[in-house]
Amino acid sequence: MTPGLQRPPASPAACRLVILTIVDLLVKQSNIASMTGSATMLKCVSSALLLAAPAAASYAFYVGKDLTADGSVMVGGTGEEVSSHWLQIFPAKDHGPNETITVGVTADAVLPGELIQIPQVDHTFRYISMEYSDFEGFPAPLTNGGLNEKGVAVRDVWAETRTELWDMTPTPQLGLQYSDLARVVMERASNAREGVEILGDLIAKYGYADYGGNSHLIADKDEGWVVWQFAGGQKLWAAESLRSDEVRVLYPGYIEDFPTNYDTNATAAEDFLGSPNLVSFAVEQGWWSPNSTDPFNIFKVYGLQGNYTARDGGFKYMSQAALEEATLAMVPVTEQDLIERVRDYRISDDEAGYGQVLSLNNHTDPDLFRLWIAPTSSVTAPFNPWWLGVNSIPPEYAEHRYLTTGASSSFLNTDYQFQEATHFAGLIFKQILYNTCTQPSHFLPYVQEILHGLENASLSNVALYERAAQLFINAGDREGAKQLLTTYSHSRAEASLQAGRSLVDALDSYIKLTGRYKAPVGSEINDAGEGAETVNCLVGADPDQPEWKQPQTPMRRRRLQRRLRRV
Repeated sequence: MTPGLQRPPASPAACRLVILTIVDLLVKQSNIASMTGSATMLKCVSSALLLAAPAAASYAFYVGKDLTADGSVMVGGTGEEVSSHWLQIFPAKDHGPNETITVGVTADAVLPGELIQIPQVDHTFRYISMEYSDFEGFPAPLTNGGLNEKGVAVRDVWAETRTELWDMTPTPQLGLQYSDLARVVMERASNAREGVEILGDLIAKYGYADYGGNSHLIADKDEGWVVWQFAGGQKLWAAESLRSDEVRVLYPGYIEDFPTNYDTNATAAEDFLGSPNLVSFAVEQGWWSPNSTDPFNIFKVYGLQGNYTARDGGFKYMSQAALEEATLAMVPVTEQDLIERVRDYRISDDEAGYGQVLSLNNHTDPDLFRLWIAPTSSVTAPFNPWWLGVNSIPPEYAEHRYLTTGASSSFLNTDYQFQEATHFAGLIFKQILYNTCTQPSHFLPYVQEILHGLENASLSNVALYERAAQLFINAGDREGAKQLLTTYSHSRAEASLQAGRSLVDALDSYIKLTGRYKAPVGSEINDAGEGAETVNCLVGADPDQPEWKQPQTPMRRRRLQRRLRRV
């Protein structure tokens, strides 16, 4: 039980009052005609909603096509930023010969810099992305990646580098930052390897602006690549291809043993790419010697030094190795399996800005590329289906002022007043997270039962709508196909929103009417900053601290070790 939350005894009369209150609320808001009795109030709510459903850090999952149920490459993950997140579609576009884009960071960034302009290409591809407004002072809009019309998926994940690189970063720093790189890959890359090459070429020409180290997962229907960019202003980067029989979890991103002849040996170059100074700079700094018996290990040479390992821990409660093994245990992996990994309460908390899972294969029309996206932390938010071909995003899932940079110091732009007047999905499912995590052992099973019901209802008709859309395309009516997909995505998004609103009120009523509500005792509504524990459903441990920093009292430590073994 969460400290400070004691469950008071509930009389039959009180239970009936709670149930009747929630039933009345659900009838009014969700058009649910009736709700039968059950052992607990939340079980009633769960059943009713199922019937109604016909540092920030970031993490990413890669599952090779040999390990999935349908032979697709699968990618999943989240972005961990304080900012709100919203879903946006960027159409394909032709550009003029002198057109430029603005990239880089400003003086407000954690490592100050200056914005620069670089040439835009003649044509950019259509892509879909979760956007946000702020991270470490970087200029909006920002993205961790998404999916483009060529079937190239991008995920951005933190990957800290050694402090010497932080210290040698020039002021001001110049170049493309992590979001610029993710966006440019989506705009320009036709396959994963090309995405890596584009990224490397741009860093070589214009530099890289950083916040202390970053990585990208870039994938297509055949393979994936991990690309690690290093702080320091030296244009350093390294990339490793991922096998078709491999699971890789970036939490943070990592690369280990790396051939020193990657730029001269054709065989090595098939699986490894990097900046031309990757080895020589490490030798110059005394971080590695060609006379050493130790292999050239990217993590050991360029990664954060100290009590850290590439896969086995030191950064978070769940290590990359533990998450990789948990995913391998699910082979053959389905989209539903990967959704459960992404929403795992040991990693998905208040810091997780959204959830994303997608499959990449060679037999899908670009308009039928499908993503499952949760509007905020997926531990308490449903994944809704979206296709790259949809014509629009409902206003409830578009940009709102909640947790958006500048909102507290400015009034609303009248151009946005209709959109802002709608219910924001990000806020609704944040409210569910906050209530659920007050007593996760009690609330989380029922909340996730509702999420599964919504997702199963969506999944039950996905194949039917995709077949129908393909028939439209085959008949030459692509717009008809896109409208069909748009209608279904919007309907499932609305069903999730209505269920979310009902669940917010149900949890709120239950908590208050059973005496569980606790008013704040302090005066600071915001957390204490980097390193402070944020809202999460992991009782007795902090998901953002490694095992060796967790509580040391014997009973809590034994519980923690048992949970780690049960991954």
